[in-house]
Amino acid sequence: MGLKELLLLQFIAHLCLDYFFQTDKLASQKNTIGFKSRFLYWHALACFALAWLFSLQIGFVFGAATIAIIHFLIDGFKRHLNTSSYFGRYAFFIDQAAHLAILTLVVILFNKWHGIIPSIEVSINFKYLLIITGYLVCLKPANIFIREVFKATEIQVSSDNEMPNAGKVIGVLERILTLTFIIVSQYSAVGFLIAAKSILRYGNNETLKTEYVLIGTMLSFGIAVIAGIIINFF
Repeated sequence: MGLKELLLLQFIAHLCLDYFFQTDKLASQKNTIGFKSRFLYWHALACFALAWLFSLQIGFVFGAATIAIIHFLIDGFKRHLNTSSYFGRYAFFIDQAAHLAILTLVVILFNKWHGIIPSIEVSINFKYLLIITGYLVCLKPANIFIREVFKATEIQVSSDNEMPNAGKVIGVLERILTLTFIIVSQYSAVGFLIAAKSILRYGNNETLKTEYVLIGTMLSFGIAVIAGIIINFF
């Protein structure tokens, strides 16, 4: 296992922690009351456990602790960012960029000062790890990313809420299919998928809702296409 494998494993640990191992309700509580949230402390403990576990080496304990402590501080102070008149709508992107920057820095410094010495002998294929990461990104993280883009750009649709559950499911399915088609080099199938959705969606006479769906569709397909291009590059 090398630097890029450890970095990708830590990214997967972060995805699991921030997107799959917390509900929207708990995340909202953490973002609203910051350090007063008891969940935040459990979240930090889970961050340490996942970072250490996914490193596959005992020696990464201090690196995992560093990631967890800084993660705790970033999430604790995020409530102040959320209430900012200017930066509030960009809080999600600033928060995620900070987390990814910290874990990248910690992994690079760990590799430089300690070296990557797995505690168990395991063969990790970087390409397969990248494929797993791509599919994980296309699930809940992509839904939240699209929702936050709408929030940051102040795009709203009357009474239909931010993103109905049916829309979330459709989005996940179209991203998984798109990513799969790109990985197996069936690019024409991606075009067919986009065309099929366009025919079904654009029958709506509400211009505002149609534009809303178009933006969401482009973002959704864009995430899957970028993930597929990155996977095929390696």
